[in-house]
Parts: sequence; structure tokens; C-alpha cells
Amino acid sequence: MKLSRREFGTLLGGAAAAWTLPVSAQQSAMPIVGWLNPRPLSASRPRFAAFLKGLGEAGFVEGESVMLELRPGGTGEPMQERADNLVRQGVSVIMAGSPPAALAAKRATQTIPIVFTSGADPVRIGLVSSFNRPGGNATGFHIQYSQVVGKRLSLLHEMVPQAARIAVLVNPAHPSDAEATEQNATEAARALGLDLKVFNAGTIGEIDAAFAALVAWRAGAVLVGPDPFFGARRAQITTLAARHVLPTSVFSRGFVKAGGLMSYGSDIQDMYRRAGLYVGRILKGGKPADLPVLQPTKFELIINLKVAKALGIAIPQSILLRADDVIE
Repeated sequence: MKLSRREFGTLLGGAAAAWTLPVSAQQSAMPIVGWLNPRPLSASRPRFAAFLKGLGEAGFVEGESVMLELRPGGTGEPMQERADNLVRQGVSVIMAGSPPAALAAKRATQTIPIVFTSGADPVRIGLVSSFNRPGGNATGFHIQYSQVVGKRLSLLHEMVPQAARIAVLVNPAHPSDAEATEQNATEAARALGLDLKVFNAGTIGEIDAAFAALVAWRAGAVLVGPDPFFGARRAQITTLAARHVLPTSVFSRGFVKAGGLMSYGSDIQDMYRRAGLYVGRILKGGKPADLPVLQPTKFELIINLKVAKALGIAIPQSILLRADDVIE
């Protein structure tokens, strides 16, 4: 999918330049970076802007010293076809914004460098050989969604200590994330003395069914496991949570803005900025095999005070003082 200057300029409020202008001799010599992402462009504005910022910090400005080929989600084109198209386009680097995108890129090419952001363990799913020595043509950033599940549960317990039963929503279609979430949540619940039960959902209908089941189980709160499908269905999930007066711990700032009670995790925009820096290093001659997979350096706690008030929850002042952002 290519966008005109007007289309993407409108999308990012003028943050990006054109991809589809006539290619001059000077432009044809520019390196091309492929953007492969499961999220539609309308849902990727902050992340894309952060990525462009990182590229700029590395010395690469779109339209002046680098060009971009965008293959976002929401187009109906399968991920693998989008990855294959980028390879046929002859891109210099692929920026893959999820584990499925990174795996599709790896299947499409063994030579073009790939920089990824992955919530799943990149070693466990076969993207790299190790964190310190990735090997092959891929490197990037492990966002550690599942690894902070215990912290999320602890914060949720501080906010709603009366909720003794916690439901955990996972997507069995992504077993690596689901299993890690269940394991970390179970260990944390045991330490906190909470009763925890896992509910599976991988379709729109299964989300409805899972909420019906967890309400019947008399859950006092819901921890939503990190999963792209749940991110795409955040309006459905937050609507169901509000209907049943259930506090939710979610996994991203956008999810909190959509109506989740709180989130704790990596600063995703910072990760995308750092990914832009990594792409810049590769464009200057760096090799993915020599660039270690990095982990978060910044974490953020986001609280939706409006949702808390609607649920009748008084957030402790000690937590509000720790929050990086409070949505009112």
C-alpha cells in the first residue's frame, strides 16, 4: 500500500512526506525502508511518528535521504504477501512491528536486514539465536509484555483490594504469549493470595462468551493478556467491562484511553524511536547479527481516573503519585 503526500500528511498531521512522488535519479539512489505492521495506519500514528524521530536522530529524513514503503494492516492483504511484496520492491531494511510481521519477513528473506519490535520472546519463537548475538538477518526490541504481567496484577490488587477473584483473558491462537501470561499471572496471584482463572478468546464471539463465563464465575477484575487481537478489539472489551462494572488491567496506553482502568508496561513509543535508530545504524553499514536485541529502558503506569470514578474506585494517592499519566 502506497500513500500520497496528502493522504499520509493528513494521517500524521504533516509529520511525514510523500511516498508516491515521481522518483528522480537522486531519489532512486536512496535506501528504502519497508514498514510491515499488523495495525492500520490510523492506529499507528504515535508509533510511526516515534520511528521517524529515531530515523531522524540517526541522520535519515524521509524524502531527503531515505524513502519508505508502507505495508500496514487493515488492507485485507495477508501479512506474508505484504512481506513478500517488500522483498520484491528491493527494500534495504524491513521494520517489522509485531512477532507475526517479523516471522513473515524472516520467511520472505534471509538477506535483507529486519528490525523488529516483539512482545513475544524472540529467541523462543525463532527470530534470533540469542539476545546478545542474534545471528542471521534480524534484530530488534523485546517489549516484555508478558514479563510485567505480575507487576500489572500487583498494581491492580492495590487499586481494587476487594477483588479476590481475578480473571485473565488470553488468546490461545498465540500460545507463546498466552502461556507466558498465564504462568506469570499464576505466580503473582499465588504470592498475593488471589484466586485466578484463565479464560480463552480468539474471536469476537469468544470475547463475548469469555466475559459471560467470567461474570458467572464472579470475577472481581480482569487482566487482559497482551495480544494484538485484543488491542484491535479494545472497544468491545472495555464496553463489556463497563457493562459488568469490572476493573481492567490492560497492556497499552491506547487501551487505557479506550476505557481500561490502568496499564503498566514498556514505553512503546520510546521502543519505536530506538527501532528507528537501529534502522539508521543498519543503513550506515551495521549488521543485524552484530546488534544485540534490546529490552525496555522506560516503563510507564497509565491510569484512567474517569473510568475509576465510573466504577466507584478510589485510587490510592500512593499509586496516583507513581503514575506517569492520569487520564481525567
